[in-house]
Amino acid sequence: MTSNMLIAQSGGPSMVINRSLVGAVLTARADRRVGRIYGARHGIQGILDGRYVDLRAENRANLMAVAATPSSALGSVRRKPTPEDCAAIFRALQRLGVRWFFYIGGNDSAETVHIIDREAQRAGCELACFHIPKTIDNDLRSNDHTPGFGSAAKFVACAVLGDDLDNRALGGVKIDVVMGRHAGFLTAAAALARRRPGDGPHLIYLPERPFDLDRFVADVQAAVKRHGRCVVAVSEGIADRDGTPIVAKFLQETDAHGNVQLSGSGALGDLLADAVRAKAGIKRVRADTFGYLQRSFPGVVSATDAAEAWQAGVQAVRTALAGRLRSGSIAILRKAGARYGVRFAPVPLAAVARETRHMPPAFINRAGNDVTAAFLAYARPLVGPLPPVAHLRGT
Repeated sequence: MTSNMLIAQSGGPSMVINRSLVGAVLTARADRRVGRIYGARHGIQGILDGRYVDLRAENRANLMAVAATPSSALGSVRRKPTPEDCAAIFRALQRLGVRWFFYIGGNDSAETVHIIDREAQRAGCELACFHIPKTIDNDLRSNDHTPGFGSAAKFVACAVLGDDLDNRALGGVKIDVVMGRHAGFLTAAAALARRRPGDGPHLIYLPERPFDLDRFVADVQAAVKRHGRCVVAVSEGIADRDGTPIVAKFLQETDAHGNVQLSGSGALGDLLADAVRAKAGIKRVRADTFGYLQRSFPGVVSATDAAEAWQAGVQAVRTALAGRLRSGSIAILRKAGARYGVRFAPVPLAAVARETRHMPPAFINRAGNDVTAAFLAYARPLVGPLPPVAHLRGT
C-alpha cells in the first residue's frame, strides 16, 4: 500500500533551504511506500487555500537546479495555526490521502508542526508530522547548529571583510547591523573577517549582553584611538538591562507569532551613528543594515551548510518512513573530537518548538563587546574559507 506525502516551507528563506526540500523529495520518490508528493505553496496557508505543486512530476534535473538556488522555492509564510486552522488542515490532508507531513523552518515553524501534531492526536488522525530544521539565526534548541546559518554567516563575514577594506581606505566609523533577535551567532560570525592584527570588526555587540549606549560610544572612541578607525558589528536585537530591544521604541510591527519586526529598517544603525557623532565628535560615521540580504544571497554558500541541509531533509524522510516515531524534528549534533563531523538525530518537537537558544557565555568576551577564540573554533568549519585579500607592505 502507498500513502501520500506533503511538504512545505515556512519562516524566513535561506540559501540552502531548497536543498533540504529536494533532499527530502528525492528520498521519498525512491521509496515505493510513498505515492503522490505534494508541495504546499506558502506553507500551511497553501494547505488552507488548496494550492499545491506535484513534486513527483518535477524532473530531477530541475529539482537539482532548484536545490542550488537560494530562497524558498515553494514560497513561505508566517502563520500560527489556530484550532480551526488545524481542523481545516486535517480535512485537506485526509482528502489528499496524506500520511506524512514535513515542514521546513525555524522554531516558530517547529511550534506550528507541534500544534498540528497535538491536534492530530486529539482528533485520532493518523498523521506523521516532522520538522526539518532551518534558521540563519542558529537559535534552535537541541542543535549544535542549523541549516542556513553557515551560509548566512559566510555572507556576514564576507560583507564585513569588504567593509573593513573600505573603512581602512577612508577611515572613520562604520556600523553594520546584522540579523539576530535573541541570539548573536550571526553577528558574531563577523569576527571571521579578521586576518591580521588591526583588522575589523573592532567591536561586536550581541543580544546576550545588556547594551548601554554610553559604554558603546566610549568603546568606539577607544577603538578609534587605538586603530585610527573603527568597524562595528551589532545585532539588530541588542537590548537594554530590562530586556527591551533598543530599536523597539521605533518599531511596533509584529508577526503572527508575536515577534517585533526588527529587520527591514535602518533605525538602529541611524540611532547608533547619531550617538557617535554627537557624543564622540567623530564626523565620518556610516551605518548599514544588512537586513534581508543575508538570507538569499546567491554565490555565497558554505559547502558544509549545503551538504548538511540536504542530509537534514533526507534524514527526516527516512525517520518518518521507518515508522518508529509519529512526530519529531531532526537535530544536527556535532561529534566529539578535533576533526569536524556531525550526526543527525530525531528529537521531540517540544524540544525545538518556540523557545530559542543563545550564544554560550564561553563564546563572548568579558567586556561584552567581542567574541572569544572558542566561538571562532566553533564557527570556522561551518562557514568555510573566505576570499583571499592582500595589502601593500607598510600599510
